[in-house]
Amino acid sequence: MIIGTKVIDRERKTIGQIDYLIRDTWSGEIKKYMVSREAPKKDIFFSPDDILEASDTEATLKKTVEELTEEN
Repeated sequence: MIIGTKVIDRERKTIGQIDYLIRDTWSGEIKKYMVSREAPKKDIFFSPDDILEASDTEATLKKTVEELTEEN
């Protein structure tokens, strides 16, 4: 997945687009993805393990947006 990939939660609600990749500084492996959201909403962070399925243009997560915001 790349910056600009559309992100959808488990209930098929659009969360936004990936706009930042957080990498392990030693290995370069992607550890987290970030979706920025307008205030007062919190930005969403999720790991590769949170992804149910992904294509070049869209990623579906295993969790709902509410579950993700509770974690952050």
